[in-house]
Amino acid sequence: MQKAVEIERNGMTLRGMLHVPDNKKGKLPLTIMFHGFTGNKLESHFIFVKQSRALEKAGIASLRFDFLGSGESDGDFENMTLSGELEDAEAILEYAKSLDFVDQEKIFVLGLSMGGAVASMLAGLHNDDIAALCLWAPAGNMPDIIRQRLCELKFSVEDIDIEYYDLDGFLLGRGFIEDICKIDIYAKASGYKKDVFILHGNKDMTVSLSASHRYLDVYGDRGRLHVVDGADHTFNKKEWEEEVISKTTLYLTSY
Repeated sequence: MQKAVEIERNGMTLRGMLHVPDNKKGKLPLTIMFHGFTGNKLESHFIFVKQSRALEKAGIASLRFDFLGSGESDGDFENMTLSGELEDAEAILEYAKSLDFVDQEKIFVLGLSMGGAVASMLAGLHNDDIAALCLWAPAGNMPDIIRQRLCELKFSVEDIDIEYYDLDGFLLGRGFIEDICKIDIYAKASGYKKDVFILHGNKDMTVSLSASHRYLDVYGDRGRLHVVDGADHTFNKKEWEEEVISKTTLYLTSY
């Protein structure tokens, strides 16, 4: 079963998709999925939809929401901040916990790229609510990426007269820059004390594999990294996509 769902935060609507196995019996595990920077609840080549459907076949429900300012949710992208997406994620977690068919001991979180950074911080802040964490090419180094991109555009964080930056048609607000440069994503992630499974392509030119190795430094022996050989940032090849989906499904069904 797949249906559209909505929740409210700060007077705005977050719009998402809920997948529930048709043959559900008793309480079910559920995976919350967070999309990346400039992404949406479908994600590149619909990999999030495919992952949701794979989980559904495996008996795991899932939730995919557009963050405020992205996809079909309310708000404008130029008002998006990392802190705001973390607040969205907390609202989505509370919604997941409110669903009567959900096993409260088996709520999982999955995030891609900046959504992985959000997922890692959410888990760090809500350790008791999240049973397992899966990160795809997580952008824990997002502040460094933003600073580098601004340098390429010959801007700096100190350009106080600039209200937004045009990044390939996406208007990135100055508030996003100021916010993200104050956040230590890895420090916030460190509060999570359970197992973490990370998948990352070794040809990722957007978020380097070193970002995931830094997560391993944070998680110690609780973290496990699977390197997808040859893969780019969003696993844009059938064999890479299938590898990520199958490994993720196997990991989450082990709980």
